[in-house]
Amino acid sequence: MAQVVAISNYPEGPMTDIRGGGEFPGSAELTHLLVVAELGRAVSFYRDVVGAGLTREYGGTSAVFSLAGTWLLLVTPGGPTADKPAVTFAPRDDPGRVSAEMTFRVPDCRAAYHTLRARGAMFLTPPVDHGYEIRCFFRDPDGHLLELSETPD
Repeated sequence: MAQVVAISNYPEGPMTDIRGGGEFPGSAELTHLLVVAELGRAVSFYRDVVGAGLTREYGGTSAVFSLAGTWLLLVTPGGPTADKPAVTFAPRDDPGRVSAEMTFRVPDCRAAYHTLRARGAMFLTPPVDHGYEIRCFFRDPDGHLLELSETPD
């Protein structure tokens, strides 16, 4: 049986946060993978602008970061392999279309915006206060969309 753990108000109406189901098997950790065109440029951005901790690089084709309590894996483009025979990793080709993004929940959106902007992040707009949330968006060098989000208590 699912358990209601929080309720937030959004303009579309109340949103109920329901957590149910089981745990993921084993003691798993989640890694978010992004395909990047130039690994060096992406490593510099996530390390120097975002503040991620670089933990490992693999022969110029991938880099692993610790970031906000999870893992981020940056990889260069590559073709099918034995374990993914019909899958090709390719960088984004249209930054105007988004199928995924990473959202950083922060206690002070404006402060995080100023910090990241001073480090070189290019934001689409300054933070916008929607009443139920203050948020702003920026992109990494490959066009992946990243969001800062602050929700009132």
